[in-house]
Amino acid sequence: MTTPAYLDHNASSPMRREVATAIAEMMQFPGNASSVHGFGRLHRQHIEDARREVAMLVGAAADRVIFTSGGTEANNLAIKACGRSTIITSSVEHDSVLRGDDNAGRLTVDSQGVVDTVQLAKTLEADPKSVLVSVMLANNETGVIQPVAEIAKSAVQQGALVHSDTVQAAGRIEIDIARLGVAMISLSAHKIGGPQGVGALILGEEFPLSAQIRGGGQERGRRAGTENMAGIVGFGIAARLARENLYNMAAVGALRDGMEDCLRKAIPDVSIFSEKVDRLPNTSCFAIPGLRSETQVMALDLAGLAVSAGSACSSGKVTPSHVLKAMAVPDPLAGCAIRVSLGEENTMEEIERLVVTLVTLRDRTGRQSVDAA
Repeated sequence: MTTPAYLDHNASSPMRREVATAIAEMMQFPGNASSVHGFGRLHRQHIEDARREVAMLVGAAADRVIFTSGGTEANNLAIKACGRSTIITSSVEHDSVLRGDDNAGRLTVDSQGVVDTVQLAKTLEADPKSVLVSVMLANNETGVIQPVAEIAKSAVQQGALVHSDTVQAAGRIEIDIARLGVAMISLSAHKIGGPQGVGALILGEEFPLSAQIRGGGQERGRRAGTENMAGIVGFGIAARLARENLYNMAAVGALRDGMEDCLRKAIPDVSIFSEKVDRLPNTSCFAIPGLRSETQVMALDLAGLAVSAGSACSSGKVTPSHVLKAMAVPDPLAGCAIRVSLGEENTMEEIERLVVTLVTLRDRTGRQSVDAA
């Protein structure tokens, strides 16, 4: 029997063993971090220890970490609580940013998926002090790394506030909030081997933030609700391990490059998107002309290989990618795109299985097309 292989880390990375163990232990302890007795103080200590670990992952101050229910809430909090009336974002953002403000301006991207910084400068000319600019550090579908530091430098000089969704970048490339020069970044635990259902909005500087969930005074009054202590502890451990194991991404990048080399040799007409610009080392988005995305995903699943047809955040539906559309990829080719996102445990043997499966599928469907004609 073929061993299943998980090649969909951008959807969710497998929980690290150390994280699962710690969460199981924490769930045995009664208490509430807002209580003043010993049980409550123990909960508080664990949460604050985790807060420091999450802060260290991105070079931030611990007291500027606001724990949330995930990256989606963190992105929404940044957009809705920043006090800026005008939102400008890119056309390739995650849905939680794109749908965070229905009136947001959209920056275009080039054919490689990189944001047009010239357009941003022109957009800011009118009233920059009313603007929040939100541009992701790395795209979840193509892996493209955006020039966030350049964007922030220009926008901040004009008086705008800048937020970056760094959910996919965390644990895959180094992040330093000060070097990025942004006011806020978003993180999600389950993208770095932590639990689902916990994330953070992290401030690069102190400024008034209007709580969107109100009630108690948790998270320094910036996000009410009893903290998910076990999940936060898991997040903290995942953040520490992601920071300590960042060097492993070089090997993951070599594996991704090896996969793309194999694809080019085996399927010469394959299109690898954004291959000419900096990408996350673990991410490859490609299309085999004439082979529909859903067909590839199903065939690979039957072969024990888990991949995605783009973002996993659209209710499990295989729909046309707004990212590839923004890059002006023709609809027929975009409809053939799949995403492979690797982790530390993946191997070249799994990559070879993937390529062989796709070649076999292409040859079989090609013969069927000829017979039908």
